[in-house]
Order: sequence, then C-alpha cells, then structure tokens
Amino acid sequence: MEKEIINRIANSKLETIDLEDFYPDGNRLFFDISPFLYEGLVLREKDFREQVKTFNWQQFKNCYVALGCSTDAIIPGWAFMLVSLQLFPFSKITIVGSLTDLENTIFSEIINDLDLSSFKDKPVIIKGCSKKSIPQNVYIQLTQKLQPIAKSIMYGEACSSVPLYKKK
Repeated sequence: MEKEIINRIANSKLETIDLEDFYPDGNRLFFDISPFLYEGLVLREKDFREQVKTFNWQQFKNCYVALGCSTDAIIPGWAFMLVSLQLFPFSKITIVGSLTDLENTIFSEIINDLDLSSFKDKPVIIKGCSKKSIPQNVYIQLTQKLQPIAKSIMYGEACSSVPLYKKK
C-alpha cells in the first residue's frame, strides 16, 4: 500500500516575499562628472556650468542615475545639485554615490511604501536567491519592517530556510 505524498510546504500558511518581484524597470547608470572638469581634476565654474547646460540629458530618460566623480577631484556640493537639476525632468531617481547606493535608495522607497499588513501574525520567508542585484541592506530593511508584524521570519527557500525571528 502506497502512501500519498503530501506537499506540506504548499499546504502551509507560509508567506513568501521575493524582492525581485518589486524590482522596477529602468536602466541604472553611473554618471561621471570628471569629463566636465579641467584635466579631470579642477572644477572651473564657468566652464562646468556651460558643459552642464549644453549636455544632452535626454539620454537619461526613465533611468536611475548615480552621480559621482571617478578622479580624486574635490567637488563642491552645488556641482552635483546643478547636474541633478538637469537630470530631474528625465531620470526616475538621481543620487550622489555608487550604483549600489542607487539600488539601496530605489529599494528604500519601495520598502517604505510596502503595505505588509497581509503578513500580520503569519510565518514569512524572504526569498534569498535572485537573478537581479539586490543589495544586502534591502533585506535588512524588509526584515526590520516585518518584525513587528510577522509571526516569524525566515530567509531562503521554503525547503531550506534559515530561521531569523520568532515572535514570543
């Protein structure tokens, strides 16, 4: 007599959150301002302003943009502000920093806007493997937002998860 195989995972109340499901479309680009500097190192205000004014910013339409400088130049804060004003009509988000900083910023907004009330008093697993690049900070933010709500929090896959938190 054969026993019927029961999929306990499929029948459990376990809720899965896959951050990849929230990954927004749009290119992530790093914009290096060093070509706008004299010899890549010195910001000459008049020349800088002219280059910013005449640059084709439309190429950043619907993109996420991280601003930075690839040289050791000392850049005044207003320079990044000036560039960001030109990007504003085109880019979805503009920050000063790396592409990882950009991804953290994008997902911070997403996590802050998430309605997690459907996970109240439920066991939750945060899916760990992803084809998209999702920074570790994003997982931490999600875990912190879930902690007061969820019954338990795990990380990984349903068949091999790591327990992180259980409400007492």
